[in-house]
Amino acid sequence: MSGFDFSGLTASFSGERVIGPLSLRVESGEQVALVGKSGAGKSTLIRLIHERVNRDASLVPQELGLVNALPVFHNVFMGQLDRHPTWYSTITLIRPFARNRAEVSGLLKTLGMSEKIWMPAASLSGGQRQRVAIARALYRNAPILLADEPISALDGPMAHMVMELLKERFATSVIALHDVDMALKYCTRIVGIQDGQVALDERSDRLTSADIMSLY
Repeated sequence: MSGFDFSGLTASFSGERVIGPLSLRVESGEQVALVGKSGAGKSTLIRLIHERVNRDASLVPQELGLVNALPVFHNVFMGQLDRHPTWYSTITLIRPFARNRAEVSGLLKTLGMSEKIWMPAASLSGGQRQRVAIARALYRNAPILLADEPISALDGPMAHMVMELLKERFATSVIALHDVDMALKYCTRIVGIQDGQVALDERSDRLTSADIMSLY
């Protein structure tokens, strides 16, 4: 699976509808940016999509989902946890295999974090934690990337490097972004969410920042 077509997506909290019903079709090879103000429903939509594509997706949730007590290595390795038998994962917890160490080390080096590999996640800064969650998604290497504000804690050069990397590694993606210029630069399609509905759906090369700012 490298694309999807969902209709009738809805979500409610405390009896109040926050998403939908809406439809979203993403073709294989599309890199979609979800844009809109905070509270519009972008994060909820990412979760709804993940519930449906699940094993076919690499996920970077906004809350990151790291295990603070575990080293960076094991947090990244969890990207492939469901692809190994229990005995393999148990051994890896105690003494990781050389192949896995090399794979994770390579990803961390690309993200400028090779020296943090055995440090507990709890000791990292916000930007470092975000890069660990990105490394975990890269390590999973699923057909689809679902990411919720994956560069919010990164500075300019690092944010651009990460977006370039995600664009290169994942042909198909849905990324929630606050930064409109980043969305236009690194995604091929813009989907604007407003009050839980699709208010804009257009190719990036047909839009300017001004076209999108009306959603904010």
